[in-house]
Amino acid sequence: MSEESWRGKVGALEGDDVDAFLAEGRIARLGCLDFDGWPYVVPVWHEWDGSAFWLVGRRRSAWAGYLQADGRCSLAIDEDGRQRKVLAQCRAEIVEEPNVGGAWVPVAERMSVRYLGENGPKYLVPTLDKPRWLVRLDPVKVQTWQGNDWAARYK
Repeated sequence: MSEESWRGKVGALEGDDVDAFLAEGRIARLGCLDFDGWPYVVPVWHEWDGSAFWLVGRRRSAWAGYLQADGRCSLAIDEDGRQRKVLAQCRAEIVEEPNVGGAWVPVAERMSVRYLGENGPKYLVPTLDKPRWLVRLDPVKVQTWQGNDWAARYK
């Protein structure tokens, strides 16, 4: 084992590695602008479909209203250890305003299992009567990284 092996694989995540990382159910941090123009950052569950991120928000989720007013936003998904991360600047589209039984349901069902395991539906099912937003985030710029070292541009 080399002296540098603790750094792990260093460099950008690519292709299937990005998709696999985003499928792990890591909490994302959504950054958007509130109604006064201040940065607003909140942890959210997300789903990556290979080209866009999907968010499901409760009716009173402040961030959904902020995205409806100004769709510019960012997501940060990262981890400890191997230091993998995906940073995305996105444009949000409100696919559904708060409703019961909409297209958000299957997305929320998949998220509940990914984030909470086999008991996820026990969390979700009793709240299916609560209206939710469905939001798609289309990436404009994506940066990825893995490993414990500086990128060449910082050296």
